[in-house]
Amino acid sequence: MKKWNQQYHDKFKAFALIHKVWDQKNLEKAWKSVKANRGSAGIDNITIEQFEQNLSQNLAEIQRLLKEKRYEPSPVLRILIPKDNGKMRKLGIPTVRDRVVQQALKNVLEPIFEEIFLPQSHGYRPNTNAHAAIRKGEAFLERGYHWVVDADIEGFFDHVDHQIMMDLVCEKIADGRVLSLIESFLKSGIMNEGIFEESIEGTPQGGNLSPLLSNIYLNHFDRRMGDYGYLLLRYADDIVIFCKFESDAEDALKRAKEILEGELKLKLSPEKTKVVHARKKGVEFLGFHFNGRWRRPRDKARKKFKEDIKYRTRRNQPVNIETVIRLLNPVIRGWGNYFKGGTVKKLYGELDGYIRGRLRSFKAKRRTQKTILYTLPQSELKEKGLISLSSLLNESISCKGKSQTKAVYGKSVCTV
Repeated sequence: MKKWNQQYHDKFKAFALIHKVWDQKNLEKAWKSVKANRGSAGIDNITIEQFEQNLSQNLAEIQRLLKEKRYEPSPVLRILIPKDNGKMRKLGIPTVRDRVVQQALKNVLEPIFEEIFLPQSHGYRPNTNAHAAIRKGEAFLERGYHWVVDADIEGFFDHVDHQIMMDLVCEKIADGRVLSLIESFLKSGIMNEGIFEESIEGTPQGGNLSPLLSNIYLNHFDRRMGDYGYLLLRYADDIVIFCKFESDAEDALKRAKEILEGELKLKLSPEKTKVVHARKKGVEFLGFHFNGRWRRPRDKARKKFKEDIKYRTRRNQPVNIETVIRLLNPVIRGWGNYFKGGTVKKLYGELDGYIRGRLRSFKAKRRTQKTILYTLPQSELKEKGLISLSSLLNESISCKGKSQTKAVYGKSVCTV
């Protein structure tokens, strides 16, 4: 790794950064971000609300420990959430205190690394988002780059090599105390059902610093592939490469495997990594299925949306229909705004009908048993405040930036 780092060596490394991390204004800014993102407690069971009750004292204690070189992160709390394929996604939830320090680090480090990040990377970065990546992919297809490498990294966040990560961070950072602090978070360990486990690899998917670290790690892949002249799009660990000929795509896959597996010690999924012709089979990227002529929500995204609507309109809830509508609207708006840039007019009409049908069924179930059929006019549902997907088509896209970052942690309605 060091010989490749030397090629991209930047003599203008950043020194003396730790005082910026513990700066009072930076800690306060970091706290505001942590509070806005909400989230559950870590292994100490201290919630956002409890931390805020003694905010000044807690921030002062963080600052004191950082200044005295005595800050030690706690192990992250292991949480498992189901994935679409039936497997479980591993999340690591840091304590609120650790999230504040990670965010303070990110506030200082992000502008430094933005100087070397390449434009083909769109995940967890300021001034770009998933829609920008999708539009760029469509432009590549329109220019005739129809052969696409769809690369899937197995368990990326679980298998980041710590030494390689620190080597890549050292490309721009020369403050030993900042480096030690980053490494302490990488090696803080995991509390899994009350049992401590060492973290010998990986960066917890759930920490405030992990998205930035993932981009630092995969930026090496971006620039190495750029050296070979390939058109690459990346959103976190979601990677597609565009080529004009099948032979070029096969070569691109070979190069990608050499870099990801040989240089970064990651592993490509042999089942999910493939070369496809976009015009014939289409490409799935960031929740969309597109081929250059149109793009639509992929089947899994539509299915997941309907399942969410069905759950929120279950008929055994002890609430009225107005409450159900209030709970539905954020899901409808988030999902609808994310996908509305595609070919969705007909689909949105069908899904609007499905939502109305679920609400009518909910209302009918709560009436007397003598009621055989109950209809709830569309106009009445609108009066009760129901948002329709179709009505969003004329609004500007609003699901950007932070909400997409939350999607990685399973909290956002803009999940793809």
